[in-house]
Amino acid sequence: MVRLLSVNVGLPRDVVWQVKTVNTSIWKVPVDGPRMVRRLNIDGDKQADLAGHGGERRAVFVYQMDSYRYWEQHLGRNDFVYGQFGENFTIDGLPDAEVCIGDRYRIGGALFEVTQPRVTCYRLGIRMDVPEMAALVVTHDRPGFYFRVLEEGEVQAGDEVTQVASGPEGMTVCEINSLLYKPGHPRDRLERALRIPALSAGWRSSFEALLAQAEKSGTIAGNAGLTGPSAPPPAWRGFRPLRVSSKVRESDNVVSLVLEPTDGQPVAAALAGQFVVLRLGSQSAPAMLRSYSLSGKPGDTHYRVSVKRETHGAASGFINDELKVGDVVQASAARGSFTLRPGDTPVVLVSAGIGVTPVLAMLHALAAEASTREIWWLHGTRNGREHAFAGEACGLLEALVHGHSHIRYSAPRQDDRPGIDFDSPGRLDVQALDSLGLPRNGDFYICGPTAFMDDLKAGLLGLGVTPDRIHTEAFGAGPSITPGVAAVPHRPAHLPSGPAGSGAMVSFARTGLNVRWDPTFHSLLDLAEACDVPVRWSCRTGVCHTCETGLVSGEVAYRPDPVDAAADGNLLLCCSQPKGDVVIDL
Repeated sequence: MVRLLSVNVGLPRDVVWQVKTVNTSIWKVPVDGPRMVRRLNIDGDKQADLAGHGGERRAVFVYQMDSYRYWEQHLGRNDFVYGQFGENFTIDGLPDAEVCIGDRYRIGGALFEVTQPRVTCYRLGIRMDVPEMAALVVTHDRPGFYFRVLEEGEVQAGDEVTQVASGPEGMTVCEINSLLYKPGHPRDRLERALRIPALSAGWRSSFEALLAQAEKSGTIAGNAGLTGPSAPPPAWRGFRPLRVSSKVRESDNVVSLVLEPTDGQPVAAALAGQFVVLRLGSQSAPAMLRSYSLSGKPGDTHYRVSVKRETHGAASGFINDELKVGDVVQASAARGSFTLRPGDTPVVLVSAGIGVTPVLAMLHALAAEASTREIWWLHGTRNGREHAFAGEACGLLEALVHGHSHIRYSAPRQDDRPGIDFDSPGRLDVQALDSLGLPRNGDFYICGPTAFMDDLKAGLLGLGVTPDRIHTEAFGAGPSITPGVAAVPHRPAHLPSGPAGSGAMVSFARTGLNVRWDPTFHSLLDLAEACDVPVRWSCRTGVCHTCETGLVSGEVAYRPDPVDAAADGNLLLCCSQPKGDVVIDL
């Protein structure tokens, strides 16, 4: 007979971990007597991080006594208490290898439905004092699972657990967990999983991404279920010499470089919207690494990058003042996933300032294929002297049968002509977009300053544009994802404190920071955090791929090995160490 052994609840608390303050509800304590189970949680219980836990389909977490016994033996522990794994229900029975997604169970006065396995989370490692625990529950096929509450009611320790319905497709918690996290994502199993109505929306979208990747490429490269759709792997590893064949002034503060291979061999055609990393500098100074979007028509003969001169910008100053036609720079292959989606839906290209470069490449690609899609070109800049590519964009739009344009100058000069050089004064904001009657079913590609993109994204969502239709590209380091960690004042990236390392050179390309590796750091993620380089992570043990990042050049070793490999040309920061000099897209 299957029984509920313990009902466990807990409220969010702050704990200190690795000099960080973490808010978590992983600590649960058993309660006596009946407790009311409601749609979102149990009375007296609350989830701290609603992005990763909680919600209707993750209301109650279940872990089994059999797994308690397994981990006691595997870890050599005898100090476990009910709630040790952060579960709400400790149950004698219902193993992950037998329970299926969609199964329904009556416990006490409540009715439950199984919706998904546990989400990998570093806070389990904190609770267990086993840092790799988030990976172990996956690799050992003991994740536990979540209940959705179909009927609210009281439950208490000792209640019998009675199965009242079986989930369609008969896919167990273990099967579903492995299908997402482990290598090999068979198409037939993905299709079966997607036929289960009870499956949580997040897992459903992950399996849809894996299935789309398999249908597109025929094989699975990387894990699109965890990272989202990815671009093809870079055409070459590391850097390749390209010669500056021309240098063109586009506006008062923007210059373009046309780069051609020194060996006469073609470059691989980039996807519109992608970027390259350039290694710049004279022989007498340390190399500077900078990422620049490609701004020209995609092709295999050359790359074009366009650079805005920044105040006190070392790289942009070097390009403007010192780099000459005939000089050679080192360039990575094109990479990035901010690219045009195929289809016939409307395309809305939105940019501010130098953010014009990747969407200009998209406009080139649409014009080259004589696209019949409805295409909107929306650009904001200060005035005509800073309006780069005005004539070029106008010529491309004239070649499109359904092209529209709207230009805004935030500080027009007296010689800027309304209705000719620009359409309206002011900034390009969501009110401006709303007034234009843009198609809500279009794909919006947005590039510019971070605040500009954040405001437009929030505004477009408010106007009814769905999140999957809004695509953004950030220049420089992207925003951090550090679940549960208390926010601290932002600090510019810097060398780590303490004595300098003597190992391989680790270069963070977007941040412009070069740091010597020191083996006292467990991983490249630890090094990046010590330098206040913005990073993204969740499990910290090579499972969730939140930390997956572009590896521009060099090689890394893994300790521990990730559960599933990163895509070609990428690395997992949380469990990797450099084997030599590396350049990372951070």
